[in-house]
Amino acid sequence: MLSSQILNTVRHRFPVLLRRNIGISAPILQKATDPIQQLFIEKLKEYQKKSSSVGGKMVDPTPDIERELAAELDKVAKQYGGKEGADMTKFPTFQFKDPVLDPINLSQ
Repeated sequence: MLSSQILNTVRHRFPVLLRRNIGISAPILQKATDPIQQLFIEKLKEYQKKSSSVGGKMVDPTPDIERELAAELDKVAKQYGGKEGADMTKFPTFQFKDPVLDPINLSQ
């Protein structure tokens, strides 16, 4: 009984979901007709090529941008307890030492 109700619900909702998904993905399948859209797509492809060739670093950084990035990373490191030039992307290592306990005098 319950499975037939679920099946009927899915059967009635499937065309709506299919139409909705096709409507959302239709612009992706079309070619850009607007020159600004085409320029945007070309720039995205160009950036993708540059970023894959650099290997995860910044694309076309200037010395000013690199200095500014280093200064910001140092500022964040100081703010969160790191030293200047410390690698704040690495997970910290913790060392837990057992405290020295005084022996308890049980005999009185």
